[in-house]
This record gives sequence, C-alpha cells and structure tokens, in this order.
Amino acid sequence: MMNRRKVLATLAAAGVLAAAPSFAAEPLKIGFVYVGPVGDAGWTYAHDQARLALEKELGAKVKTSYVENVPEGADAERVIRKLVAEGNKLIFTTSFGYMNATEKVAKTTPGVTFLHATGFKNAKNFGTYESRLYEGAYLNGILAGKMTKSNTLGFIASFPVPEVIRNINAYTLGAQSVNPKIKTKVIWVNSWYDPAKERQAAETLVAQGADVMAQNTDSPATLQVAQEKGVYAFGWDSDMSKFAPKAHLTAATNDWSGYYIDTAKAVLAGTWKTGEYRGGLKEGMVKMSKVNAVVPADAVKAFEEKKAALQAGTFAPFTGPIKDQSGAIKYAAGVKAPDKDLLGMNFYVQGVEGSIPK
Repeated sequence: MMNRRKVLATLAAAGVLAAAPSFAAEPLKIGFVYVGPVGDAGWTYAHDQARLALEKELGAKVKTSYVENVPEGADAERVIRKLVAEGNKLIFTTSFGYMNATEKVAKTTPGVTFLHATGFKNAKNFGTYESRLYEGAYLNGILAGKMTKSNTLGFIASFPVPEVIRNINAYTLGAQSVNPKIKTKVIWVNSWYDPAKERQAAETLVAQGADVMAQNTDSPATLQVAQEKGVYAFGWDSDMSKFAPKAHLTAATNDWSGYYIDTAKAVLAGTWKTGEYRGGLKEGMVKMSKVNAVVPADAVKAFEEKKAALQAGTFAPFTGPIKDQSGAIKYAAGVKAPDKDLLGMNFYVQGVEGSIPK
C-alpha cells in the first residue's frame, strides 16, 4: 500500500490537489481631511506632500485618500464620518477648526485612530500633533528686522487662535532681537485660504508703510503683492519662491512626513498610544527654505546662528524678558514660557499694534 506521502504526491501531480490559497494582509486605510485645496503651495500642500511620502515609504501596507476644501464646522463631522464608513482606520484631520468634530466622531468609533493637527483635546483613540512653526516665524523676523527700512512690518493673519497669535508674536520678537525699533501691523482676513482677501490685506499693509510682510495664510498672494510693490515677504508652510523670487526672503516650512510614517507604523504594529506631539527645527518637522541672495551677510549670520540654536534645543523664542502691549512683564529675563501658556496664548507682545479680535 502506498504511504500517505506518496498518495498526496500522486494526487498533486495529477492536479487533484490545489495549492492552499495565500491571503495578503489588507492595507491600512488612512484618510486625510484638508481645509484648503491641495494646490502647489502652503499648509494643505505640505500635508499632502507628507501623505505621498507616507505612501512611498510604506507601499502596499497602506492605502490613503483625502478630502480637500472641507469647511471647519458641521460639514467636517460629515466628512470624517464618511471616511470612517469607507473603512479608514487612521484619520488625520489637519486644521484647528476640526477639533470638536474629530472628538465627537472619535467617541462613537473606538476602533478608529484619530489624529488632529494643532488642537489640544485627547482621548484613548484621539491624539494631537503640531509643529512649532513659531520657531520659523522667529527666524523670519530676524531677516525682516534686518531688511526693513521703515521699521514697520506687516502680518496677514487668518483666525485669532493661539497658534496664529504665537506666530505674530514670534515674528515680532525675532525682528526686535536685531532691531528694537520694530512695530508690526496685523490685518485679520478670517480665512486660512482666500487669495483675494490676502491680496487686499497685503496691499493695505504696504500702503500703511510695511516693507516686509509675513502671513499665516495659505496662498502666495502676499508674496505676489510684495514683488509688485518692490518690498519683501516670506513663504509659509512651504517654499513659495517660484511665485515671487525677488520678494521671497525664505520660508518656514512644515515637513509632516516623518510623523505620518511613524504614526502609521505604530498603528500597523498595534503600538500606537494617544498623546500630544510637537516637533520643531530640532525634530525636522520645521525646516527653513533657502535664503534669498539679496539678504546681506550680517543678516544671514544672525539667522543661521539662531537657527542652529533652535536645532540644538538651546534657545526658545518665548524666553524673557517679554512684555505685552501695555509694557507689563509677561516673562522675566531668562524665563521660558511653558507649553501651556503657548497653547493658550491670547496677548500681543510689545510692538504689535492693534488688538486681537474677539
């Protein structure tokens, strides 16, 4: 009698036995919610570049999708729930105004991991992440303080939330560190992305004497106005030099790719834990683009020295002495503002004109 091994071999040779099927692991579906268009510059563009880097790094292990131009409000909750319904197990909501909607959906879908950019709420399946982009704003300020002739800087601001107020203040403090005469004029456009409003605000600031402008908005309109008017400005969130090469002094940019890749790996491995993550120049989440050749050597030297200190972790922009608009001491000499103060920042430093909208 043939033994069992020979029987199986004979049947296999005859095609009676089929090979056992192999099942590849399903990819981790990852959804992104964007506040603006992907475009080719700015906040949303930077997030999408990181999404593409994530796909490239993890290949078939992940499958990503995104929804762009999602308003901050009730519509955000609808979009997030739709991403859940489509089977996404990791969802990044990439704007401050998505915080409450993300929290609400997270409470009802414990099997999904949610990460929210720039917020402050957490839960078991809901964490937050943020770049210390104010470090880049401070470095922009150093160049602005060196390049201005009028000692008047401009800032086009989006919404009066702590992250934007931090950037206005850091920009002003950086400029004052090399030029104590600096004052900063601010115009609020109440939008993250509105090229027409941004353009109008930039034109107004130039008319008011600002000869170097920064922004916390997403389009290159400010830079384009600067180039038309013969003044200077900065890219924001991504390098925008191609839109106004003569006016673009540098850009504080976000590189989210490392964070997205590490987070996806942790979720795949089952090791992800909630919490807050903040990365700056030291961690490589914030990077500065090339400095325009028009900037004089002494300004570049001051810029590079502070950049090196930020990368080394030996300097923090919000280190006293810092005064508010009234001249009151907020932080004494040598005192570093704690993170909780930065997360809730609601005052202008001395030198910023006007008031914060309610």
